[in-house]
Amino acid sequence: MTSPSTYGPTAIRTPANLITALRILATPLVILLVLHDRRSYAPAIIWFVLAMTDGFDGFVARRQGATRSGAFLDPLADKIMVFGAFFGLVYLGRVALVPVVIMALREVGISLYRSVVARSGISVPARLLGKIKMILQLLVIELALLPKVSDTTLVDRLTWVATAFALASAFQYLYDARVRRSGVH
Repeated sequence: MTSPSTYGPTAIRTPANLITALRILATPLVILLVLHDRRSYAPAIIWFVLAMTDGFDGFVARRQGATRSGAFLDPLADKIMVFGAFFGLVYLGRVALVPVVIMALREVGISLYRSVVARSGISVPARLLGKIKMILQLLVIELALLPKVSDTTLVDRLTWVATAFALASAFQYLYDARVRRSGVH
């Protein structure tokens, strides 16, 4: 069993970062399969594995020591995976464009905001709403990838629910940063 301090905060070559890098590298494969193999379960199966590795790399990082590179790479991998798949599904007409654009703009805006407040020494960690948003996004993509799912109403509704959680979590990040900036807890 590995101790919690196996890797220090500046480590780059860690098992968790390897898993994250593999997620990033596998994303184009999923997108290609989505675009070219529309009747197969292969994209849904690969997506399911990628979605599960999202939690697994975090588990490994917590057991062996979180790193700054992992704190940067993991959310980047999430964004590449989710929006690569979402825009492929939009192209195929399986997911509506408007909620995907709203969620993508939210990601860009909050990422920039977190970077700006971080320069002031304010850390805005992920919260439950953001984790629920991510789970919903992964679920929407999984359902939209399944060739036998003909209930587009379910996919559309879940996409909008994921969008609502994305916006709610964005407001939570803004609120958390404001509270931390003012020093009020």
